[in-house]
Amino acid sequence: MMVTVSAAVLLGCLVWLLWRYANVRAWHAALCALFGFYLASSSSGPHIASALRTLAQSISTLHL
Repeated sequence: MMVTVSAAVLLGCLVWLLWRYANVRAWHAALCALFGFYLASSSSGPHIASALRTLAQSISTLHL
């Protein structure tokens, strides 16, 4: 659950930065959010979540 919340906050900040500094309109951001909701409810949603979880686990094991 923590990975999901962290990814959601990170992506939300990225969308806000694009909206603020790259002249992305509010309806573009809303369209991206709707696409994310539909993608999450599709059959590929669990595969994407699993890939993100694996990526987060592999990053957390790096010793920098």
